[in-house]
Amino acid sequence: MTAQTTTPTASHHSSAHVDPAAQVADAGFVPVQTRSERPHSFEPADFGAPTGREVNWKHTPVAKLSPLFEVAGSADGVSYTFGAGEQYVSAPLAAGHAPRGEVFLAEDITAAIAWQGSPEALHIRIPREEEVAEPILVSIDGLGAELRADAHIVIEALEHSSATVVLQHTGVAQYSQNVEIIVRDGAKLTVISLQQWQDAAVHTSSHQARVDADATLKHFVISFGGGVVRVNPSVELAGAGSEGYLYGLSYADAGQHLESQVYLHHKGAHTKGDVLYKGALQGEGAHSVWIGDVLIGADATGTDSYEANRNLVLTEGARADSIPNLEIETGDILGAGHASATGRFDDEQLFYLQARGISEEEARRLVVLGFLTDIVQRLGIPALETELLDAIETELAEVNA
Repeated sequence: MTAQTTTPTASHHSSAHVDPAAQVADAGFVPVQTRSERPHSFEPADFGAPTGREVNWKHTPVAKLSPLFEVAGSADGVSYTFGAGEQYVSAPLAAGHAPRGEVFLAEDITAAIAWQGSPEALHIRIPREEEVAEPILVSIDGLGAELRADAHIVIEALEHSSATVVLQHTGVAQYSQNVEIIVRDGAKLTVISLQQWQDAAVHTSSHQARVDADATLKHFVISFGGGVVRVNPSVELAGAGSEGYLYGLSYADAGQHLESQVYLHHKGAHTKGDVLYKGALQGEGAHSVWIGDVLIGADATGTDSYEANRNLVLTEGARADSIPNLEIETGDILGAGHASATGRFDDEQLFYLQARGISEEEARRLVVLGFLTDIVQRLGIPALETELLDAIETELAEVNA
């Protein structure tokens, strides 16, 4: 477990391709470390296949993701159905048709693959000043372990609208996905990405969002299933007074790799951000990765920001990598900080519960539930909260069996 704070530097975006071989040959080369300085391109060839030595791939089982390094030959690997809210689907968006591409910039090969492999993007559009009471539910079902699919999804909340969108992933597939999120002035949007894949599924997803003036985005990444699941959210608080709340919950079993690389960029003045990811791990080879980058830009005066990652390791053989990073380019802020912690059960908590007549097994169950429920209760959807709590109970029953 490591933590790193970078000193204030000027940041920029570059679209130039960087040749990894040339990097190795150049003895004086310094690799890109800061998230804001990573190159971007919509051409997969500009990135090349990852080797696992790159800063954004070194914690990832690259070999297991190799099927996703080429554009899918067909899009039959997943099906899309709407449990609710289909009336908010607009005409599909080809590349070059706004608002597709208004926010999104591919920063790795799988994001570029998903862009190229999606001739038409699903477009969910919340009309101006409309408050959508019920969650918009998009069910994405994998149709086979050897089947591939690429997708680009645009979620757009127009001015002063309010809605919740749930992307629920089930079944099994090899799936590359982009999610482009635009929260316009005064809008309030919640996006929940729920991964409940079967064990053989392989899923990479790049979520990129812009939050405009006085708007709010709540973003959840909840991963309970899949062989390799890599969901990387990037949120830009662009408008003055904008707010971003990025929450995550994962439960990794034996052999599973669950990963999120989170980027929160405070760009506008008087913005507020909160990042909290929690994870539990059990079983041989269970692996979680969380990398959190927060950039407070030169014009982000009056910013209030905090990020944290907490992991609870339940058995031997499980591993959690947790790396928070904070970069500040202005001294005029309300506050900023980061924290990371990974550990086993708190013996004092267990002793306290057992001293009151609670069995060790039940005490462990209560500690884990208390640890993870914090994120679940922030969803604000009672039926989904109940479903996730039941899933946690099922996981705990397996570790205690």
